[in-house]
Amino acid sequence: MVVRGTKKFLDRAGRLNGSEAQPTTGVLGDWYANVWFWRPQVALFVNAKTLLPVIVPLAPASSVIARFPTAFAEVAMRLGVGADVVHDEVAEMATWTLAKTASRSVLGVMNEFAHLADSYRERQDFIDLVELSLWLAHVPCTPLRASHGFPDLEFKALLAAKET
Repeated sequence: MVVRGTKKFLDRAGRLNGSEAQPTTGVLGDWYANVWFWRPQVALFVNAKTLLPVIVPLAPASSVIARFPTAFAEVAMRLGVGADVVHDEVAEMATWTLAKTASRSVLGVMNEFAHLADSYRERQDFIDLVELSLWLAHVPCTPLRASHGFPDLEFKALLAAKET
C-alpha cells in the first residue's frame, strides 16, 4: 500500500521510503493522508480511486499507518462489503510505503471533507470516528460525477467487481 501524505502528515507519521513509491497492489490503489488538529488529533485517509474517507486517531503518530487497516475494515464492513474482500484488502495493507501527494483533486476533496467534518463536530457531543467516516462517505464528490457520485457507492461498486 502506498500512503501519500501531506507535509503535515509526513512530519508526524514518518519519513518517505525513497523518492518513488512502488505501485499499490490492492484493488483500491493509493491512499492519501492528512492530519486534522482536533483535540485529540486525527488522521484522515482518503482512497485515491473511490475517495472513501477513513478517520483514525493520530496518537501515537508513529503507528497510525499500522492502525489504519483495522479502521478501514470497520468502515468497509459497515458499508456491507464482504468479509473475504475486506480481508484481502487488509492483507495488502500489511506492507506500506510513504510517498508525497500526487493528486490535487484528491487533496481538494480532503479539504472539503475537513470543512464538512468541522460542521459535523459542531452539532455532536461525542464524535464516533467510524460514524463520521460513513457520513463523509455519502457526500457527493465532483470527481466521481461521471460514475457513482458518492465515495461509498464508488467503493462498493469497485469491490463488488472483486467479489464476483
